Amino acid sequence: MGSVSLKIGDGTARFKSATVCSSAVHILMLFSVITTNLFALYAFTYSPKPNTHQIHFLDHHHTHKNLSLISEQVSLILKEIDSSQKKLSQMEKQLLGYESIDLSTPNIPNELKLFLQRNQLPLGKDSRTGITEMVSSVGHSCYKSIDFLANYMNYKPNGACPDDWSLGQKLILKGCEPLPRRRCFAKTIPKVGLHPFPVSLWRNVSEKIYSWSGLGCKNLGCLNSKKLDRDCAGCLDLGNGNEVSRFVKSRGKNDFLIDDVLSLGSGGVRIGFDIGGGSGTFAARMAEKNVTIVTASLNIDAPFNEFIAARGVFPLYLSLDHRFPFYDNVFDIIHVGNGLDIGGRPEKLEFLMFDIDRVIRAGGLFWLDNFLCSNEEKRKNLTRLIERFGYKKLKWVVGEKINGSGNSEVYLSAVLQKPSLKGFSIGTLDSFIVSEALRMSACKWFNR
Repeated sequence: MGSVSLKIGDGTARFKSATVCSSAVHILMLFSVITTNLFALYAFTYSPKPNTHQIHFLDHHHTHKNLSLISEQVSLILKEIDSSQKKLSQMEKQLLGYESIDLSTPNIPNELKLFLQRNQLPLGKDSRTGITEMVSSVGHSCYKSIDFLANYMNYKPNGACPDDWSLGQKLILKGCEPLPRRRCFAKTIPKVGLHPFPVSLWRNVSEKIYSWSGLGCKNLGCLNSKKLDRDCAGCLDLGNGNEVSRFVKSRGKNDFLIDDVLSLGSGGVRIGFDIGGGSGTFAARMAEKNVTIVTASLNIDAPFNEFIAARGVFPLYLSLDHRFPFYDNVFDIIHVGNGLDIGGRPEKLEFLMFDIDRVIRAGGLFWLDNFLCSNEEKRKNLTRLIERFGYKKLKWVVGEKINGSGNSEVYLSAVLQKPSLKGFSIGTLDSFIVSEALRMSACKWFNR
């Protein structure tokens, strides 16, 4: 049997040589990868550093370019603001009627042109007021009723005025208040048979002293048979109607007596204002207590102003949309019934309430007399509005009455006292301070 030889020397030598070669190649490849990555990293991170002059030039160029763009944008914005302000001003003039009556149109009467033209002061600018010309006062909405206005101002100067008081009242109700003055003589009606004061307060006079033109009824009997408004049902009957017992005899818990209300006034009640006072009965009752009352009324369906004057009390021909022609804090008492409800619009009621508050003195009384609350929401809105003024509730009664149709209606009667500044409630004072702070902050922001 032969022998087998197991010599591996040559094979081992060949294996060792291959291993060394492979390791060298791997090392070379690793070195190449690392070197390539380092070059790539250097290439991405390297940026040539410009000199100082180049940096300054580039910064100045970019800054100038940015300022130019900003200036252009600001200029465009200012132009847009100016254009918007001009458009807004024009819209306001159109809405308010300021300087919007074109006196060059052919249908404008010469009398209206003479009244509305501006007159320069003969000595130039007035040093006290700063005005340079005199401008006639005319209602802001007159231009909306230019046809009525032209008809109203179309008359013969120095002659008799047309019998058109109803046209003038129609203009007032359309917002043309005050009416322009006219150079003509109003119709004169002899006031015969007037009674001396205080007999005149409760005695009717001849119906011939009233102007019945433009009215559906031509006598007091016709008017007393109608319910002219919620506060005037038979209110022109001074002998047998409900007016005789008003304010001196209570027909329900909502009816307050004058003596009771007068006892609540601090410092006494001497002068007052009755808003929408009907036939002037409130003023007549107060006159018996030596209190002077001005009664604001229009001649809606009846000659109320002439009737009030015939009783010997003071009528004021004025709509409730007009700012009261009285100075601030002058009245001891203001009385109002359903005249407070002007169109049912809450913003109009706010304007009226603020004007009422303006003319009541501190400690004065605001008497809300049998105000109809047609629904609960209306009563709540009125209550919230009144509470904003911080008035003290001396009397506050919510009651029901049965109307002519047999339905129940809710009425609010109240006597409120206006506080002085030191008497404001904390909530009212806090609201005042916050609102003033916000207003001042806004002014400072806009003036920066």
